[in-house]
Amino acid sequence: MTDDDYLKPGKLIESDDPAVIAFARETIGDATDEVEKALRLFYAVRDNFLYDPYLPLDKPESYSGRQVLKAGRGWCVPKSALLTAAARAVSIMARPGYADVKNHLATPKMIESMGTDVFAWHSYTELFLKGKWVKATPAFNKSMCDKVGIKPLDFDGENDSLFHEHDKSGNRHMEYIKERGTFQDVPIDLMRETFREIYKGSDKKIEGDFQEEITEV
Repeated sequence: MTDDDYLKPGKLIESDDPAVIAFARETIGDATDEVEKALRLFYAVRDNFLYDPYLPLDKPESYSGRQVLKAGRGWCVPKSALLTAAARAVSIMARPGYADVKNHLATPKMIESMGTDVFAWHSYTELFLKGKWVKATPAFNKSMCDKVGIKPLDFDGENDSLFHEHDKSGNRHMEYIKERGTFQDVPIDLMRETFREIYKGSDKKIEGDFQEEITEV
């Protein structure tokens, strides 16, 4: 793997897609500094697209960054894919990274459907800025965080932005339990294999509106 590979499009990181390119260019606007470009992209993906894990894990489009633009929502994997694709579209090296996490604030419906509160292959984005890779996690939109008392994840372009261990009230929120590394593209085959092994009903869509139900946790 060479540095140039992290500027190339992938099957699910569609940095050559006209809609992704237009989104990236419109979002960065007049910014010329790479860090400012990255910050504008991060906050646009974080807040302009709702977090929605109620997507069928057997459908390839559920992993696509471009699909987030079309749907206006997505879970951590496609939102990270969109941020990665948009960064590449404006010549910032980027790659998706993954880790298994335990989500202590998952909805009862999610836990019942999945059979566990462990979320395998949680995704973030690594951006190459000022000569180093930094992690950015655009999954949870600010409006949702405000509902449940989670501090939104900010990103300054210099320090890693990863989920908080506790919420604003001191309750356990997110626990990283296994690192899975970074990739050039979304490793959909590996991910779906894992999901079939550990999740019951991984081929089914959870019905409901997560943004409304999240108030119940």
